Amino acid sequence: MQWFGKGSGNIEDRRGMRGGPVLGGGIGLVIIVVGLLFGKDLTGLVSQLPAGAGPQQEVKKGSPTDAEGKFVDGVLESTNQVWEQQFAAMNKTYEKPPLVLFTDVVESACGNASAAVGPFYCPGDHKVYIDLSFYNELKNRFGAAGDFAQAYVIAHEVGHHVQNLLGISEKIERYRSRLSEKEYNKLSVKLELQADFLAGLWAHHAQNLKDFKLEEGDLEEAMNAANAIGDDKLQQQAQGRVVPDAFTHGTSAQRMYWFKKGFDTGDINQGDTFKAGQL
Repeated sequence: MQWFGKGSGNIEDRRGMRGGPVLGGGIGLVIIVVGLLFGKDLTGLVSQLPAGAGPQQEVKKGSPTDAEGKFVDGVLESTNQVWEQQFAAMNKTYEKPPLVLFTDVVESACGNASAAVGPFYCPGDHKVYIDLSFYNELKNRFGAAGDFAQAYVIAHEVGHHVQNLLGISEKIERYRSRLSEKEYNKLSVKLELQADFLAGLWAHHAQNLKDFKLEEGDLEEAMNAANAIGDDKLQQQAQGRVVPDAFTHGTSAQRMYWFKKGFDTGDINQGDTFKAGQL
């Protein structure tokens, strides 16, 4: 992909700054690792652990000047333009989310987070967070290389922001204490697959932006990334077996299907994973 326009100017660059202790200290990291091994999303539990006091950070706000930062800034701006159009069509106003670049650990309204968590969206402060070293892991560990694979990751997290603004995330969160872990995981899968759909919808409409160009092979890069981070594939790699009841994001096939559906239709009304008869 190519972006010829200006960035969003809405980047909080905390790279190289000390972000306080990792989620709940060493215990938090252990919980994250255990979650990965057993196919469970335990980041919600980790965010409830005490963080302790960390040093104040000076945050650089605006548009980064390095190549990696500029790329992320451009992707974010393309999502802003697409979602402004989509929200206007629904007679709503889109709130542009800040994107936080960090190194190793970061403070958020959802708790202190380690890069081990991966990119995430925090509904508490309406911000997207990413340690760009994740892109190396995406390429080297998961075999998902390419700039559009990287863009897909950002678009997916922005998809969670869209869900938050539309009240979808809040509705799902209300069920957390009412359902068993197995049943809540099913809702989590639907939420994540819808975020994949919204990422595909972004890609569909971004092609019509004057400053955006989709190149040959880009779609395949995004599909490869969606395939690489399916619950079934990650569980098989981590523990040698698949535990469907522990899925929180969806299988590789499901993630590819919903991203592609968003890309093919460009119609937000086609992305209701909660009412879909089959995921």
